[in-house]
Amino acid sequence: MSEKTLTRADLAEAVVKRIGLPRNESADLVELVLAEISNSLQEGQQVKLSSFGSFGVREKKQRIGRNPKTGEEVPITPRRVLVFRPSAIMKNRIDASMKARSKRTKKKK
Repeated sequence: MSEKTLTRADLAEAVVKRIGLPRNESADLVELVLAEISNSLQEGQQVKLSSFGSFGVREKKQRIGRNPKTGEEVPITPRRVLVFRPSAIMKNRIDASMKARSKRTKKKK
């Protein structure tokens, strides 16, 4: 599996290459989209991106956890967590990509 991480700069560069916007406008566009997603999630709204997936915020209640080193029980405070559910289309794309990568690896051996 690749160790490369997709960054904001990578997204902006993709906009430059595919749409032809200047670099500074592409970076602003990426920032605007990410800010809109973040703001919506902060307000408790669900964000659905067709053919990609949906983001949401889930409330987790307080529970008792255990320190793995000592075995001591520790209360875990209630919190809100970000969740992502990929769409069926995205799952299929990833699955197909993994199968293709697996076939290429087997042929090299």
